[in-house]
Amino acid sequence: MSKVRITQVKSVIDQSKRQKATMEALGLKRISQTREHDLTPQIKGMINKVAHLVKVEEL
Repeated sequence: MSKVRITQVKSVIDQSKRQKATMEALGLKRISQTREHDLTPQIKGMINKVAHLVKVEEL
């Protein structure tokens, strides 16, 4: 299973509650914060929903 590094690049201010909750579920709370996750279908779907707020790198 591959891993991805997700970095928050934009603020969640003025985003929907659902997108804020998705960012928090990914473990991202502030700009420039980075988390590593296994690339599961669930994580891939979460990334797609907040793609405009994050930068994704495969490891």
